[in-house]
Amino acid sequence: MFGDKLKRLRTENNLTQDQLAERLYVTRAAVSKWETGRGYPNIDSLKQLSNLFGISIDQLIADEDVINHNLLEQRKSRVFFRWAMVCLGITFLATLGAAFTQLPYMRFIGLLGMVGYVVCGIFSKPRYKRMALRKYIVLYVISRVVVLVIVLAAAIAMISTL
Repeated sequence: MFGDKLKRLRTENNLTQDQLAERLYVTRAAVSKWETGRGYPNIDSLKQLSNLFGISIDQLIADEDVINHNLLEQRKSRVFFRWAMVCLGITFLATLGAAFTQLPYMRFIGLLGMVGYVVCGIFSKPRYKRMALRKYIVLYVISRVVVLVIVLAAAIAMISTL
């Protein structure tokens, strides 16, 4: 595991977490997260670590670490997906409530649900998959513009009826 390797390399080089953090221009808490497997360094920190310890990035991170990182990302994205579905349900129910009861605050609740749906929906795809989609930048930009137009149109329609 990456965290175990990092801790071993740090202790072999007689460095404390504070000293390593200082050399990498990160916080001690970041180093602690890396060593306990609750987080992973960005590519710049990986480069600095490999230079500092005199090993390649491949030696620093094994395939198993990449798989663990992707699994962690997938778990986080599932949570965002569930929240996106809750927000969509709130939007739907608030819209129905506004149509039948004519209560203006129901439209506001629907608008908040819509914003929550969009925000959570963006993060519901794991980061490594979002990055892979950027290869198709034109399609990516078009899809984001279409979603933005739809959300803005719905938001304007809700606000104008308040």
